[in-house]
Amino acid sequence: MKKLLTILGPTATGKTDLAAHVAHVLGGEILSGDSRQVYRGMDIGTGKDLEDYVVDGQPVPYHLIDIAEPGTKYNLFQYQQDFHRAYDDIQQRGALPILCGGTGLYIEAVLKGYALSPVPQNPVLRQRLEGKNLDELTDMLVKLKQQTGSTMHNKTDVDSCQRAIRAIEIETYNLEHPTELRQMPPVDSVVIGVAIDRDERRRRITARLHQRLDHGMVEEMRRLLDSGIKAEDLTYYGLEYKYVTEYVIGKLSYDEMVRQLEIAIHQFAKRQMTWFRGMERRGTVIHWVDAMLPMEEKVKKVEEIYRSANK
Repeated sequence: MKKLLTILGPTATGKTDLAAHVAHVLGGEILSGDSRQVYRGMDIGTGKDLEDYVVDGQPVPYHLIDIAEPGTKYNLFQYQQDFHRAYDDIQQRGALPILCGGTGLYIEAVLKGYALSPVPQNPVLRQRLEGKNLDELTDMLVKLKQQTGSTMHNKTDVDSCQRAIRAIEIETYNLEHPTELRQMPPVDSVVIGVAIDRDERRRRITARLHQRLDHGMVEEMRRLLDSGIKAEDLTYYGLEYKYVTEYVIGKLSYDEMVRQLEIAIHQFAKRQMTWFRGMERRGTVIHWVDAMLPMEEKVKKVEEIYRSANK
């Protein structure tokens, strides 16, 4: 059985490209650790960049991408279950499982073996929370977290009222049903972090945003809306889906959308790094590799770290 290799980092660091090259060299398969790439048809906005999964003309197998319908609300409980199913399959076939992504909550949930429960919607609670703003909802979430002792959510984990309400719903349910948690085994892993200078990260985020806009991100949102998905369901996914949808339905001008979205992505990248540093404080050892190194050198460093940890 081959120990899991995890490659994480904030957005725009090139972690997927690195993971694919490592998989190509070591005979690996990639498990996506991204909370939005699970949705079919949400490609440009989530940055699936599926071309990264082809190295030297050879496809690299990947999992946990395009496994849920857009407009639905896939959750951490489902991800944990789907991860273990794919992880066990990869292990049984003798390949190297490589977890790659930027959703720290999802990654930590499988590495640490979070105890979770399937939480149904609570219409009474939702009605009571309707009309509250994000700051009010976040304050409620923090107080609930203090009661449950949960490490699943923090103030940086929600970027919309819909997500905050869902987080409150989960914490409330777990407070009322403490014996219904499902315990999954933790997964031993060598963890690599892709480190990047803040200014370079900001430059890449800006360049990538404009590239995605040029390659049809607005048209992707229009297609999703035309398929029958409600605007509020798209904005639930946050970031690109929130701001571009608001532009499409006329709530923002194009320039306002670009400016606000760029700021939001920069803030999101900072929150990602806050989460990864928190993982280190909670005991996860992360071996950081410089994103600016040539690909061949980065792959060699990852291979050396992984082999050393397996001795």
